[in-house]
Amino acid sequence: MQDPNADTEWNDILRKKGILPPKEKLKEQEQAEEEREQQIIQQKSVVKTYEDMTLEELEENEDEFSEEDERAMEMYRQQRLAELKALQAKNKFGHVLEISGQDYIQEITKAGKDIWVILHLYKQGIPLCALINQHLNGLARKFPDVKFVKAISTTCIPNYPDRNLPTIFVYLGGDIKAQFIGPLVFGGMNLTSDELEWKISESGAIKTDLEENPRKQIQDQLMTSIRCSVPARREESDPEDD
Repeated sequence: MQDPNADTEWNDILRKKGILPPKEKLKEQEQAEEEREQQIIQQKSVVKTYEDMTLEELEENEDEFSEEDERAMEMYRQQRLAELKALQAKNKFGHVLEISGQDYIQEITKAGKDIWVILHLYKQGIPLCALINQHLNGLARKFPDVKFVKAISTTCIPNYPDRNLPTIFVYLGGDIKAQFIGPLVFGGMNLTSDELEWKISESGAIKTDLEENPRKQIQDQLMTSIRCSVPARREESDPEDD
């Protein structure tokens, strides 16, 4: 294709006929187009810059933006605030809170309408209580949107019998939704973190990624082991020869 800027006889004829614009005007058009392209590149660069900025950086650099950039910057600021609030709501807890009886109303009854609370009543010196506290530490980190709480039993319920420990109460909106009382419910010292997670998930408090009850797998394996250890029944022997 012939260059319209070239100084050729044919281009001169086309300019005289008005088919091609005058050479100076053509240069102006090309220059304006280059400026527009450069402006687009700069705008994209600015957008990329404040897309990657933190809220503090946006505030520090807001004087450098044009009116159009400021509108876009405000949009990104609101978006980042919404993302931050959502993250804070999701990761609201993440640890096991130790409370006493005087904290019960504030931390459990008034925890919030849509807040699940897992309360473990325990006592020092009971091995299964210590094991469950250990498992709850891991579950609290895994499910930071659920409030995990522990309390020495008699500080919350005076004269609460040790035979009922460990005890776990599950609350939603201050109401009890499930309760697990006594060592037999938990299966003793063989209780695993996955088994406790599954048990709590059955109340609806947490959304587990476990596909089936881990305790059932152990029971199935145990039954298989028992079957394998029982000798097969001998078939009736052939009658002895007379």
